[in-house]
Amino acid sequence: MTIRELIHWNRPTNISIREGGFGSSLASLQEEMNRLFEHFYSGTQLRLTDWDKLPAAAPAVNISENGKAFTVKVELAGMSPDDVELEITDGYLTLRGEKEEEKKEEDENFLRQEISYGSFYRTIALPEAADSKKAEASFKNGILTVTVPKKAEAVQNPKKLQIKKAA
Repeated sequence: MTIRELIHWNRPTNISIREGGFGSSLASLQEEMNRLFEHFYSGTQLRLTDWDKLPAAAPAVNISENGKAFTVKVELAGMSPDDVELEITDGYLTLRGEKEEEKKEEDENFLRQEISYGSFYRTIALPEAADSKKAEASFKNGILTVTVPKKAEAVQNPKKLQIKKAA
């Protein structure tokens, strides 16, 4: 018997792992492993995740700091500023939006589909040194940049020290 006869490439069916994961006991782990092997040899494809049931992934962010401000950059490819709501409340930066799917072609057969669509919600805690009243936001080339200056007392002004010669 060849490997091609063991793996039924031409008869895939989708079976998703039950919700709740592998469970907490060793017995349920063994049960799930048995299911994996059974599906491998019976020719069915096992889906480890249900991507179609998940909400859109929260956008990727970079958060940085310099001596005068905190900067949050959010990747929002394919979106416009009108698709996004941004607010700062009680020391938290909240980002909401919705990425709508383009018109779907009926005869389109995806080999891989990783772009997510749908609504998202993300909250980022700001440090106490952030002056949220002076925050500004800009949007360019799919990147939302939020700059939150530091409070005056938190701004670091370097002080030069004179080195004295020891006697």
